[in-house]
Amino acid sequence: MKKLWGSTLKEDRATEQEAKGELFTEIEKSKAHWEEAYMYFEEALGEDQVDYAIYMLEAAERKYQMHLKQAKKLGMVANNYLGIKN
Repeated sequence: MKKLWGSTLKEDRATEQEAKGELFTEIEKSKAHWEEAYMYFEEALGEDQVDYAIYMLEAAERKYQMHLKQAKKLGMVANNYLGIKN
């Protein structure tokens, strides 16, 4: 096996797969957090709760989008990883 900076290509591929697996887990977590924030927004009562819910929802949505962009950069097809059929 050809060495590449002190590791084999097989090891590099395994490390890349692990990184993609971890990112997939983060995508799932951030999607669940976004959905949770949306439910909280739907149930918010009063101005303070609505303001807080909007803050939570926007932050969760941005984190989810950030992870999807990272997946795109790594060549992961987000729809396949999330079980969405075209």
